[in-house]
Amino acid sequence: MEREDPLERLKRQEQERKQNGSLNKTITILGVVAGVLFVALIVVFWQKSSLVNELRDEKDDLTEQIVALQADYENLSTEYDSINMQLDSSREEVAQLVERIKKTDATNRAKIRQYEKELGTLRSIMRNYVVQIDSLNNLNAKLKKEAASARKAAAETRARNEELTAQVEDLSGKVAAGAALKARAIKLEAYNRSDKVTDRSSRVARLMVTLSLLENDLAPHGPVRVYVRVTDVDGNLLLDGNNASFTFGGEELQATASREVDYEGAELEMSIYVNNIPEYHKGVYTALVYTAQSQLGSAELYLR
Repeated sequence: MEREDPLERLKRQEQERKQNGSLNKTITILGVVAGVLFVALIVVFWQKSSLVNELRDEKDDLTEQIVALQADYENLSTEYDSINMQLDSSREEVAQLVERIKKTDATNRAKIRQYEKELGTLRSIMRNYVVQIDSLNNLNAKLKKEAASARKAAAETRARNEELTAQVEDLSGKVAAGAALKARAIKLEAYNRSDKVTDRSSRVARLMVTLSLLENDLAPHGPVRVYVRVTDVDGNLLLDGNNASFTFGGEELQATASREVDYEGAELEMSIYVNNIPEYHKGVYTALVYTAQSQLGSAELYLR
């Protein structure tokens, strides 16, 4: 067997040592890289978990807000039909939003942002409902107060009219009580341009007085003219432009309108229209009904 040259052996051993050192270094570097990658993977996983938890918390908070708004809508009520119809529609929108957010994954940020906007819109709509209801309640309270004042004024007017009636009856003593015409069911109503009854002053096109002349065999038969004197909310006499007038109790009185009927002693229903009045105002209107011999009665109408 040939002996190895000592120098060659030394060179070979040196090369082997270098190769082994390079391999160990490579293994060490690879180990460090693997460790860094492992740590980075843990960090990424932790961050992702943290983000998912944050999104879930955000979704839960948004869900609670929407459910709370749903309860607010359920508790909101009013006596006004038009607003109730709108409220029903908004309640349905909130209910649908609750169902949609429950079915949406928390990581779907685009949908969550969309629901946040819808929540803000529904909150604004609810604030508008509250403002409308408060405004209508205040207006209703004001109208009730005005109606009470109008009724009080009407009572005072009625008292004055009754006093005047007593004076007129005293002056009309020449007419036999049994022969005087009498009436019942005197009524004053307002009609719009579609010939429908209305109580809104801005829509009134004409007034109509209806009554029944009572049966009276002692009363003279034949043509009878019935006169109506209608006063507005300020006590002013309304005139339809026909210049109707009559003498009552020795005094010449203007009439708002009149109509002649053929009275034969039996009960007779009749109506008298009041046209050509330029405008009407809110308040109580009073109609006094006469013949040339007697005052048949009165009626009132409140326009709002």
